[in-house]
Amino acid sequence: MNEANRALARLDQASSQVPSPDLLRRPTLRREAQSTSALEGTFAPLEQVLGADTSDEKLSKELVEVLNYVEAASVAFNYVAESGNITVGLLETCQKVLVRGTDSDTQDAGRVRTTPVAIGSPTGSIEDARFVPMPPGVELRAAIGDLIDWIRSREIERDPIVAAALAHYQFETLHPFNDGNGRIGRLLVVLHFMVDGVLREPLLSVSPWFEARKTEYQDHLASVSATGRWDPWIRFFAEGIAASATDTALRVDRLLSVQRRYVELLQEAGSKGVIRDIADILIGDPLVTVPMLTRRFGKAAPTVNAALERLVSLGILSGPIGTYNRRFIARDIWAAVTAPPGAVAERNAPLIAEGA
Repeated sequence: MNEANRALARLDQASSQVPSPDLLRRPTLRREAQSTSALEGTFAPLEQVLGADTSDEKLSKELVEVLNYVEAASVAFNYVAESGNITVGLLETCQKVLVRGTDSDTQDAGRVRTTPVAIGSPTGSIEDARFVPMPPGVELRAAIGDLIDWIRSREIERDPIVAAALAHYQFETLHPFNDGNGRIGRLLVVLHFMVDGVLREPLLSVSPWFEARKTEYQDHLASVSATGRWDPWIRFFAEGIAASATDTALRVDRLLSVQRRYVELLQEAGSKGVIRDIADILIGDPLVTVPMLTRRFGKAAPTVNAALERLVSLGILSGPIGTYNRRFIARDIWAAVTAPPGAVAERNAPLIAEGA
């Protein structure tokens, strides 16, 4: 537990240095969205998720579902940041956004389920299910309400890691929605840490670690139900939080270092105006296009083109790349976001262009 708590404290400290947390939240949230969706069998490449705003092509149904998660999580983060609380209504809203436009967008979307469900059933029937959650009805609604009340309680002194592990298991066991319980359950972990005051900014990405250990993750949850033994699950969960927080903190440090280096390059070159404006948003949008930037800054295309050419000459951007040579990429930011765990460049490592 101590290691996980220390890792969360380091991440919180790193996030406190971020001048524009909303910008940094964008790439970390999209990385989480891609991984938490993949864990549930909905796969869209991370490159597509990060570059969705720069594409004119019709989005795949998988990508739409991943982006639904981005929107749902943003709603939750903003609500908790403003209110300091989690409610059942908030989770219902998130679930409704999450399943919007999918096969699960049924009459139960956006509310606690009214039909029974079976988990781990090859046929969908209760008879051969690995686990059958509580049936729908008044008791289920009361149980999820009790869980949320316990999460936001200030009267109980508790270790935040243990509390989040218990709550995550209980949420998954209740399985309160017709779809999206795994994704919302992992989102609830971060919301829980925000409510407990452990994280001021929701930058933690927990799903990549659990995705890499999907079978073990599912087996631990099932084992609690089968044996009533909590310790193995809590230790596993704490290990995942420690690793995830450490990895996220390293990415945040690298992203902030890259951004500072961009500022230095622009100052040395005497570049101002829209060039600086574009450079400032790259930490949140490492892939950009001329149309995207003209809309964002209200500048004419020739002005934006000239700014992009200058940023390329300074080694901040590379491009144009991709179909019709339309996109420009901040390769150091892209690398910091997409690098596998343990492969993020050190904080003060040279920029890719400087090391070329």
